[in-house]
Amino acid sequence: MDRARLADFLRSRREALQPEDVGLPRGARRRTGGLRREEVAALSGMSTDYYSRIEQQRGPHPSEQMLAAIARGLHLSLDERDHVFRLAGHATPRRVRRDDHINPGMMRIFDRLEDTPAQVVSHLGETLKQTRLAVALMGDETAYTGLARSRHYRWFTDPAARLIYPEEDHPRHDRRIVAHLHDAYARDGKDSRAGEIVEALLAASPTFAAIWREHPIMGPYCGPKRIRHPELGVLELHGQVLVDPDQSQLLEVFTAVPGSESYHKLQLLPAVGDRRV
Repeated sequence: MDRARLADFLRSRREALQPEDVGLPRGARRRTGGLRREEVAALSGMSTDYYSRIEQQRGPHPSEQMLAAIARGLHLSLDERDHVFRLAGHATPRRVRRDDHINPGMMRIFDRLEDTPAQVVSHLGETLKQTRLAVALMGDETAYTGLARSRHYRWFTDPAARLIYPEEDHPRHDRRIVAHLHDAYARDGKDSRAGEIVEALLAASPTFAAIWREHPIMGPYCGPKRIRHPELGVLELHGQVLVDPDQSQLLEVFTAVPGSESYHKLQLLPAVGDRRV
């Protein structure tokens, strides 16, 4: 582990990153141009003391999980993230399609959507990051582990996952999800994460297996979708999608027609709090 170079590199990236780049207010009393250590620590989900000790060339050898969290907090590119891992004496993470590392450009857009339901999702339906209002609308989709990380998998194996959409819309979602998995399976192959999910669903869900044999194909869809909220009822929303082809990730942003009933319901999301079911 090269403590000195790791500390210098992290410091240089912290000082180059502006508050506006990560969705933080600059504030009238800010004197430094870059981020403060405590801000990077908060963005990375760790204590200020832990992060500060790394920049001060002391403290424990950071784990791969901590380095990945710092890379996300500092909005590092994949090449920069790999450099951090090498400086810390770790092997660089494999650049597979299921990587949780969100592209810095995608993160900059996401950080400006604080007042909007938005989330970053992988091509396998694994939710990587959500705004506060997305959690209020959809529930916390980042807390799952294993195959259940994929909402595609949960849709066919967990009845509770279907409660978010009206029952009459389920057949359309069935086909859309199977089409997405067909596309991922064709690109990634049998021995991939997509292959693992497909094989598990073929064994667990007769519904999935039947639709899978039909080979449904669906193009990009940004039309209206109805989401059922336990307190606000059904909201008709448009799910606009921004695709990052390098990472095979999607930024989903949910909006409603201004002046509509669903638009006014969206304004109530901050008051009802996080969705529980």
